[in-house]
Amino acid sequence: MQTTVTIDDQQLKSLMLYTHSNTESEAIYKAIQTYLQQAKRQQDLLALRGQVDIEDNWQALRELEINK
Repeated sequence: MQTTVTIDDQQLKSLMLYTHSNTESEAIYKAIQTYLQQAKRQQDLLALRGQVDIEDNWQALRELEINK
């Protein structure tokens, strides 16, 4: 699919630098892929809300660590 977008030249150059891309299209593709991966991870983490039981014993663990 082709889409025409207006992107600031400096931002596009920075994107190409950070993504180590040789072409503008490749840089944009990599940026979209990275964004989608991060968004999916965030949704997966939010789906775990309330399902993970974390024991609140950090003070006891710290005391054990100090007494070693």
